[in-house]
Amino acid sequence: MNTPSADRSHPPARPRDAASLVIHRQRRTHHEVLMGRRGGKARFKPGVYVFPGGVLERHDYRARPLRALDAAVPPQLAVGGSAGKANALAMAAVREAFEEAGLIYGSHGDVGTVGHETWAEFRRRQLAPDLAALDFLGRAITPTFQPLRFHARFFAVPAEHMSGELRGDGELEDLRWIRIDDTAGLEMMMVQEMILATLAKRLAGQAAPPQRLFFRWGRRNVVDA
Repeated sequence: MNTPSADRSHPPARPRDAASLVIHRQRRTHHEVLMGRRGGKARFKPGVYVFPGGVLERHDYRARPLRALDAAVPPQLAVGGSAGKANALAMAAVREAFEEAGLIYGSHGDVGTVGHETWAEFRRRQLAPDLAALDFLGRAITPTFQPLRFHARFFAVPAEHMSGELRGDGELEDLRWIRIDDTAGLEMMMVQEMILATLAKRLAGQAAPPQRLFFRWGRRNVVDA
């Protein structure tokens, strides 16, 4: 990444909380992940390949999971000790996967009456996300020089736990399964590369703690942000 010529006299934009669901599956000789390309009119990083995901919304707090995140996960999400916010972030990742890819993550349960069409569909199907089974891969904060900034958290789940038909809502183009070990030719941000590397290690049975990526004026820093 090149160092930008931004006006440092203005304070950086505050990052918005966001989350992505990294859906992976095993083939006979390799592993694949579901990714899509942001449209050319996207406000943030058009044309790059990303995992289904988006910003945290109020109704994600109200939707009830089947089980909450494992107790070891919330402290890693930089949520100020709020287990409620940690679970809401995971719920946001699940919701976005359904909205952007048509795939639903849930077991028999009741998310409650939320007042949002996606969570209403979960309730109609009598499904609720089991957050305890999600694997936390890491988080990253958009560089301070960007006008749009996000504090993104990445959760992983095997595709065998998903249901539904793969389809896009138009936000992601070229939605498809991509080999983890063969992403040459795909335009991705550094954070996607970091998350894929972490996932690949875990799928190979190697120790790979959650990663943290924070940018400061063109210099990459892995820090407790």
